[in-house]
Amino acid sequence: MVRMTVQRVGIDPNRQALVILADLEERRLLPILIGLFEAQSIAMAISGEDIGRPLTHDLLLSVIRATECELTRVEITRLADQTFFALLHLIRDDEDFEIDARPSDAIALALRTDAPIFVAEEVLARAQVIDETVEQDEQELEKFKDLLGSIDLGDEEDTL
Repeated sequence: MVRMTVQRVGIDPNRQALVILADLEERRLLPILIGLFEAQSIAMAISGEDIGRPLTHDLLLSVIRATECELTRVEITRLADQTFFALLHLIRDDEDFEIDARPSDAIALALRTDAPIFVAEEVLARAQVIDETVEQDEQELEKFKDLLGSIDLGDEEDTL
C-alpha cells in the first residue's frame, strides 16, 4: 500500500468530476472519476467550509462517532472494469471493522477525520500517471551531479 493525499478535486475538460490522489513525493498521481456531489463534499472538506447542515458524509461521520468507532484509514484496494473499490477501516475498543465503500465516499470521510488514504500497488500499476516533470528534474539533477564529479578543482591549497 502507498500512502496518498488529495492533490486536487475538480471538473475535467469533459465536464466530469474527478479527484486526483498523489503519493507523498507528488510523483505518482491517481485520477479517479467521481460524482459531482462527492466532488463538492471533498472540496468542502478540504476548504473546511460549513454550510450549517450536515451533508451525507457529515451524517455518516456522526453515526461512526455515535457508535464510538474511529476511522483509522481508508484503502483503495482494487480496480475492476474501470471501477475502483475501497475499504473503510474502523476500530471500536479492540474490534476492527472493514466496510466496503466507494473511493469518493471513503476519501470524503478520510478528509473529515484526518485518516490516512492508502492505495494498493496493483491499483497504481494499472491506473497511475507519472508526473513527467518530476522525472525530468531527477534526470537533470543526476546529470548535474555527474558534471560536478568530473570537474577537477585543482590543488586544495589553491582553493579557499
